[in-house]
Amino acid sequence: MLSRIPRVVISRNLVRRRFISSTPSKRSDALFVHRDTPYNNPKIAFEFNAENLKRAEEIISHYPPQYKKAAVIPLLDLGQRQNKGWTSISVMNYVANLLGMPPMRVYEVATFYTMFNREPIGEHFVQVCTTTPCMLRGSTEILNAACEQLGGIKPGQTSKDGKFTIVEVECQGACSNAPMLAVGDDFYEDLTPATTKKILDAFKKGQKPKAGPQSGRHTSENSAGLTNLTTKPYGPGEFCLPEFQ
Repeated sequence: MLSRIPRVVISRNLVRRRFISSTPSKRSDALFVHRDTPYNNPKIAFEFNAENLKRAEEIISHYPPQYKKAAVIPLLDLGQRQNKGWTSISVMNYVANLLGMPPMRVYEVATFYTMFNREPIGEHFVQVCTTTPCMLRGSTEILNAACEQLGGIKPGQTSKDGKFTIVEVECQGACSNAPMLAVGDDFYEDLTPATTKKILDAFKKGQKPKAGPQSGRHTSENSAGLTNLTTKPYGPGEFCLPEFQ
């Protein structure tokens, strides 16, 4: 029956579909094929600075010498952070050389995981979750408010001043605090269109708003108040020895 077809409305001879994601899809060759550009080619030098090299050596030390290639993901992440938020071909080649891996093995990792940005991004990377729990609590409005606040750009685009890149993403693991978005490494949760605009406006002014729930909750406690653990615990926890207090 037509009534059971999700997200499809049929009017006379017209079929209209509501797409799940509004972020422009990329052609497969853009995701998995590298083509040299003036800003991304093997001739552009890259190497870890002294601080990151020390960090990389410490990460590699966690693995047996014959398995040091297992450090490829954290080292790519380290390289991406140093390279202003994106993983260039030079970053990948450097990590491959550092770990003694064939470059192709590193390319396979960098093209498989969406956490590695293959193109330059803005100073602030805004990731709006639009998966089911967030969508049910208004993530569409949050995404629209964020895009409007950033100058009317669309998901997958960077603001004209180069400071913000916004994308839609799948679940970021903060479902109980939906809707939410991430800016860099920080989560901003329990959002409304108004608090979303306030957060982004703070970043525009060079400020860093407080991360976490924006509704007054401390973490993800019940918004109606405590329903358990309302009294002091009994047993050893209440009467432990002084050295364990």
